[in-house]
Amino acid sequence: MDRRTVLAVILIAAVILLTPRFFPPGPAVQRPAPDTLVGSPAAPAPPAPTIGARPDSITPAPAPAGAPPPPTASAPPETVSVRDSLAQYHFSTRGGVLESVDLTHYQALPSRSGVVTLRGKGNPLLRFIGIVGGDSVRFDSATFNVVRDSTAASSAASGMPSITMAGAVGADSLFLTYQVIPDSFVVRLSARVGGRLAAGARSYVLLLLPPTLESFEADTTDDQRNLAFVVQPTGRDSRGIGFGDLDPGERSVVPGPHTWVALKNKYFIIGALTRDSVSPLLEFSAVGLPRTSRLATMAQGVAVIEPDGGHFTLDVYTGPQQWRRLRALGRDFESSNPYGGFMQPIVQPFAVIVMRILLWLRETLAISYGWVLVIFGVAVRLVLWPLNQSAMRTSLKMQRIQPELTELQKRYKSDPQKLQTEMMRVYKEHGMSPFSMFSGCLPLLIPMPVLFALFFVFQSTIEFRGVSFLWLQDISLKDPFYILPALMGASMFVLTWIGSRNSPPNPQTKVMMYVFPVMMTVLLANLAAGLNLYYAVQNVAALPQQWLIARERAKTAPVKK
Repeated sequence: MDRRTVLAVILIAAVILLTPRFFPPGPAVQRPAPDTLVGSPAAPAPPAPTIGARPDSITPAPAPAGAPPPPTASAPPETVSVRDSLAQYHFSTRGGVLESVDLTHYQALPSRSGVVTLRGKGNPLLRFIGIVGGDSVRFDSATFNVVRDSTAASSAASGMPSITMAGAVGADSLFLTYQVIPDSFVVRLSARVGGRLAAGARSYVLLLLPPTLESFEADTTDDQRNLAFVVQPTGRDSRGIGFGDLDPGERSVVPGPHTWVALKNKYFIIGALTRDSVSPLLEFSAVGLPRTSRLATMAQGVAVIEPDGGHFTLDVYTGPQQWRRLRALGRDFESSNPYGGFMQPIVQPFAVIVMRILLWLRETLAISYGWVLVIFGVAVRLVLWPLNQSAMRTSLKMQRIQPELTELQKRYKSDPQKLQTEMMRVYKEHGMSPFSMFSGCLPLLIPMPVLFALFFVFQSTIEFRGVSFLWLQDISLKDPFYILPALMGASMFVLTWIGSRNSPPNPQTKVMMYVFPVMMTVLLANLAAGLNLYYAVQNVAALPQQWLIARERAKTAPVKK
């Protein structure tokens, strides 16, 4: 028992320390070449513009025939709203943008009222700026005209509401058609540019994501800590850029083409996904903005779009990070919510399996996620019962032959070759090998990937958001009374105490029996209550097996010679 426990701790530490060496983070982002549109000194990306600001460098030119009328600076913006069973979308004629989205099925958590609204604190969810050579075409500050509005008629007919807006800055124009796909959190965007943007070389459209997302969570700090951009370069793995990874003014450029780009906080996400086989998303850049505290809460994300024949299309997802919903969108969009951080290659597969099982249990049994975790914890122990039983009996055999091995070490300490031969003889007589001691550690290590997976699952899985269980208001947050961490630590102590009964006296085992439960209690005290619940259930479910093994150990006397 003592060797198994000590070795398990050593192996766990080795996994934590060596994983970064075998799975290092991706290489640092290199600055683009001088001819790259975003990030080069010759053509710097525009700063985060303020709605309503109109640069003096752009002089309106006479509009060609058939073009929409030029924007009127004094015209007040209008808002067009579209509602379905899941959300309400608000479009503004100022910039022709998707302003915000009310997620009607997600309540703001304690200290906030109403529903969750995806909005950028004064900035719309999407903004557009044209780039022609070295000129910026500030569509984001232009007032668009509603050309076609079928939202009311389509809603009444249970169709797909759509709205088309047109705006112009001088001779350059932008037509935007938004089509709301009912009950999907998806808005289909079809865009057409005119003027120099359609005819000239080196003409692009910049898609600007909001520099932050307003928080509607009980733990606002934790929500803001998860603010990040995520991009999916075509044919490569997704990559996250946390706001905290960017110093003020620091620019990170990810060359494309990209399948999608997104902005997320802990539970919600805004993503622009390509629809065509040829991606119009050429490049993505993220710039750190000034901080008002130690926590980075502002950053500007810009995607470079190259229209094809003056057109481009995107699917815009604005909703929860529900694993099944993201997966249903295809294009590997579920990887926008990666699990595991730098350990993603190891944790992600287990996290996906765990999520599938938990979702299946929830739907099949129609019970709350609290009880799902209880059942899952017991089920894991039952599945591991045969393996645990075999490993514990191997440990008993090792304890029985240990006196004989110790005697051989004393007898042949000056003859290593003879010692090895005699020890192999003893192992063979008892049906064991020198590697048998490692099998005793295996049952301790197998649940660890599941525990790591659950740790990351609870960090950003919206299915657990606001779920109550017994005295807990939210199993995704820490237990406010620390009852579950205390229960987890106590059950771990009892489990270790029963496992050490009828074992030869060992000071190391006694120290571990007291230190390890205390250490784990401190480590998990401020983590998700659901994680503590799972671990406590695991410990309680393992007690009968440890008790049976302790009885078997008491009946078996060690071999003496």
